[in-house]
Amino acid sequence: MSRKSKKYLEAKSKVDRTHHYEPEEAISLLKEIAFASFDETVELSVKLGVNPKHADQQIRGAVVLPHGTGKELKVIVFAKGEKAKEAEDAGADIVGVEDLAEKIQGGWLEFDVAVATPDVMGVVGKLGRILGPRGLMPNPKTGTVTFDISRAIAEIKAGKVEYRTDKAGNIHVLIGKVSFSPEKLLENFYTVIEALIKAKPAAAKGQYLRSITVSSTMGPGIKINTQKAAALGKVG
Repeated sequence: MSRKSKKYLEAKSKVDRTHHYEPEEAISLLKEIAFASFDETVELSVKLGVNPKHADQQIRGAVVLPHGTGKELKVIVFAKGEKAKEAEDAGADIVGVEDLAEKIQGGWLEFDVAVATPDVMGVVGKLGRILGPRGLMPNPKTGTVTFDISRAIAEIKAGKVEYRTDKAGNIHVLIGKVSFSPEKLLENFYTVIEALIKAKPAAAKGQYLRSITVSSTMGPGIKINTQKAAALGKVG
């Protein structure tokens, strides 16, 4: 069993584990107790009242954070001809088709997001076993399988994040860095919450937002009042 550092335990002691904080309080506290020597990433974790075993309750999508994630993403694009040129002009880091697929099959995975035009998905589809488990497979639901390459790349570079339920119905999304102002983190937070509310499947019964937690890379989780977050998320 790993031992927690003195700084982590000190940060944890400042969090009331029995209390569900207002979103503003949680973000303020998260910034206050951050202790790492680097600019930590802020993650939002949401447990949804869905059963991912049923296809109609699997939630997957993407949303552009108004203030980005604070991380520069490396984007590769599967495209040919004019679309390949469009991808290069739009700022794609690497563009290709068969050659790029072979590189990935050889074990290369040094990128954050993969985009593809529909006409080359026959090649990309063969990479499913490699990219799928890592959440890197291009998908129409997240806007990464499209002929509008320029827009897709621009959105990703601007701070587009993908979300999808895991086997337990949880969603994990990066919403920025500890160095972001509270206002920017809150706006990113509510952007994701609003997107999840809009994505609620008709088959989902009972309470939809079961729990919401924010945490930094090295810090403890801080529970958020789901009712308050949901109410503001609908109008945010």
